[in-house]
Formats: sequence, C-alpha cells, structure tokens
Amino acid sequence: MKETQTLFDTIRGNLGTFLALVLLVVGAIAITVVVEKIASKREKERTGRSEEMFSIRRVAIIGVFSAIAFVLMFLEFPLPFAPSFYKFDFSDIPALIGGFAAGPMVGVMIEFIKVALNIIIQGTTSGFVGEIANFVVGAAFILPATIIYRFKKTRKVALISCLVGTLAIAIVGSTLNAFFLLPAYAIMFGSGIDAFIQMGAAINPAISNVFTFCLFAVAPFNLVKGVADSAITFLVYKQLSPILKADQMAVPKKVANNEA
Repeated sequence: MKETQTLFDTIRGNLGTFLALVLLVVGAIAITVVVEKIASKREKERTGRSEEMFSIRRVAIIGVFSAIAFVLMFLEFPLPFAPSFYKFDFSDIPALIGGFAAGPMVGVMIEFIKVALNIIIQGTTSGFVGEIANFVVGAAFILPATIIYRFKKTRKVALISCLVGTLAIAIVGSTLNAFFLLPAYAIMFGSGIDAFIQMGAAINPAISNVFTFCLFAVAPFNLVKGVADSAITFLVYKQLSPILKADQMAVPKKVANNEA
C-alpha cells in the first residue's frame, strides 16, 4: 500500500512531464501508422501486392525481437564519460533489425513491448517517467532510421538512415534530459538539478550547467549508443535478412535484387 501511494505521489509530482511523454509515445505510434499506409500503397502500385500491417510474419518478428530486446536491457553498464546512472545497453538493436526487416511500425512496437515488459516484471521507481522516456529516446533512433529505409532498401540508404537515427537520438535524448528528465528526477529525489551537474562535473570539469551536462555527457552517450547499435546491426542484418523475409509476399526479382 505504501509503495502504491509513493508511486501515485511520484506521478503527481511529475504529472506535466508524464503527460508530455505519453503524448510523444502516441505521436510516435501514429507516425508509424501513417508511414506504413503510405509505404504499403506505393508497394502495391509497384509490385501489385502489399503486406498487411500486422501480418503473421510481422507479429512473429515483434514477439521474438521484443523478448530479445527485453533480455538485453539487463545487460547494461555505465560509460566513463557520463554519470553512472546512465546505463548503456544494446536493447535497441532488435528494434532496428526488426524495423529494417518489416517496417517502422514493427520497430516501434518492439520498443514499446520491451519497455512494457520491463514495467510489468520489474515495476517502476520513477512514476513511469524513466520508462516512457526510454521508449521515446529509443523511438527517436528507430523511427527515422526505419522510415528512410522503408522507402528505399539499399545498403547506402541503410547507412544514411542509421546516421540520421544516431543524430536524432543525440538531439532528442539531450532535449528530453534538459527539459523533462533532469527536472523530473530532481523533484522525485528532492535533490535539485545541481546534484546531477556535480556528478557530471566530477567526471568532466567542463560540465557546469544543464547545457554543458547535455553537451558533454548526454549527447556523447547517445551518439556512442547510436553508432554501436548501427554497427552491430550492419554486421548481423545481412545474415538474418533471408530468414526474416522468408514469408514475405513475393516481389519481382528485379526489385528484390536491388534491396539490401
């Protein structure tokens, strides 16, 4: 009972942040629906066929890769240039691979289910703010990368899409920390934002305020995450692609041969 009351108090204390993040979640999912409908329409015009938004193949990919992403969340570790409460993990890789293979909707659903499973099994100590933010930052990486690749599936475009996604996660991650997460956690722990700045300054003396904290800690953290996730995806996607696309509707040979 006491834990439930504490959870409600935490949510109330960060209600504005909580609602803003929920709107971002809804917006991310809505974008994937619109993009998928446009892509499917073009696909049908080009090949005469299009895959259902939640086909058996896509549902299977979502289920398997969500489970893998959830497990990868537990294999986390800090990076030397950021405070220890920022944990690096590879849980965005399954979402990126799934999004490349089956579209942005699949990638975002993997991110969503991964976070939902974490909440169900481990609970929350942040009034859901940290967990929702985890989804938003992950979606900021997955969305642009998979949307770009959805419309032109070549190796060159895949590289460009990953670069765009990496820049997006750095920008969105820094913005979220500056205006949402750091203030929310300051309220939650009753410590003030200065406590986080001091933790950053202990690692990097150039950190003296929220701006420099995001510039020298948060942005590099997310850049490294984006680059690492992209590199690993490039290494394994070619091997996994034939399996992931095995049940996909038939397309003309010329089209299939041009895809990554």
